[in-house]
Amino acid sequence: MTATTTLDLGPQTRILTALVAGVRDEQLADGTPCPDYAVRHMLGHLYGLATAFRDAARKDLGVTTDTSPEAAVPDIGPGWREQLPEVLDELADAWRDPAAWTGMTRAGGVDLPGAVAGAVVADELVIHGWDLARATGQEYDPDPDALRAAYGFLLAAADDPDRGIFGPVVPVPDDAPLLDRALGLSGRDPGWKP
Repeated sequence: MTATTTLDLGPQTRILTALVAGVRDEQLADGTPCPDYAVRHMLGHLYGLATAFRDAARKDLGVTTDTSPEAAVPDIGPGWREQLPEVLDELADAWRDPAAWTGMTRAGGVDLPGAVAGAVVADELVIHGWDLARATGQEYDPDPDALRAAYGFLLAAADDPDRGIFGPVVPVPDDAPLLDRALGLSGRDPGWKP
């Protein structure tokens, strides 16, 4: 599997922070492109993955990096509007350390090379950014570098017979925008609407 060697996740986490700020309280129960997740669950998932991958970058392995994302449907608690942007900043900062991209680490209970973990978190931030934007009616233009990393990761994963958490690929024209092609590889219909 091809993996990014380094990537500044800061531009993508800032985009997500802006999306989080745009979520209205009355939207928290609305559906998302992930059938089992309402907006509140997507926000909870983003918080959990940001925490886990922050710790994975730091090689601070423990409960946050050992818990499978399928363990429970995530949710948000009080203070999420302040806490989620804070942990997204910490995530970006942790991945700025070149050591994050080397050696082995763990996330979601899976041991993996640091460079692969970096590609996975880029994918999570890009794809779930789209999920959140689409579910809440916000514009979305992901960071181009993070999008390329996510697409590369998803393209490699599409060739893997054990696709894990990804659903079946949704066919998207070869000349579609890169985001749409990445969404298709992630099992999402780029035309999804609430």
